[in-house]
Amino acid sequence: MSAYFAGCDVGSTTGKAVILNENGLLASAIVKSTIDPTETAQTVLAKACEAVEGLKIEDLTRLVGTGYGRNEIPFADDNISEISCHAAGTHFSDPQVRTIIDIGGQDVKAIALNDSGGVLEFAMNEKCAAGTGRFFEMMSRLFDLDLAGFSELSLQAKKVIPITSQCSVFAETEVVSLISKRNAPSDIAAGIQTSVAKRVFTLVRKVGLQPTLTVTGGCAKNKGLLLALSRLLRTDIAELSHDPQLMGALGAAVIARRQAGTGT
Repeated sequence: MSAYFAGCDVGSTTGKAVILNENGLLASAIVKSTIDPTETAQTVLAKACEAVEGLKIEDLTRLVGTGYGRNEIPFADDNISEISCHAAGTHFSDPQVRTIIDIGGQDVKAIALNDSGGVLEFAMNEKCAAGTGRFFEMMSRLFDLDLAGFSELSLQAKKVIPITSQCSVFAETEVVSLISKRNAPSDIAAGIQTSVAKRVFTLVRKVGLQPTLTVTGGCAKNKGLLLALSRLLRTDIAELSHDPQLMGALGAAVIARRQAGTGT
């Protein structure tokens, strides 16, 4: 009988699940988080299991939970911090990465890795929503766009209008004022991307920037942010071989497989 190893990442905005076997990744799923972390975990795991013929949650050989809701996954065999899981998932996806920027729904992290994918050091900003996934959602709504549309808008900028406010509430007021003064929306959007990149730059300096650098989390799909980060950090950003939004869940599954004594 085949062995199946799963990782479940219950975040503030989305739940993610990944299923591995001895040979590699079999299935994954992403769902919107509910107010109940246990319900989110059950929903996303069931969805991932449906992609593997005949597999049910109770058939999983080992399951590791991560994310802010990791302690609310009653059927998990273990729970591991998202920092360790993002490190493990990223190393699995690209062993050359030594610096990770993880932008989640509620916090931002910079993580330095060793050659084996272990965590050397990390820094995080979780005291303010500015620069997180929720911040981008709020900014996107000001332009009546979804996150993808906001990203594309910023890439059309002819110049960058600085956003000086360090607080998400004040930043929203500043952006509304800039819009009302008939500034080009694309230039304002580029300014928002740059303001977030500057916040991230501060965290990266704390852990030290070593190549190769990558970005994980849902915001890794924000091309405007990646461009701003690349310019500010003066380095390329590696594209991972797996969905960057799945790195926490992937890492949890990798750890589950490792705990069972199968694979690395």
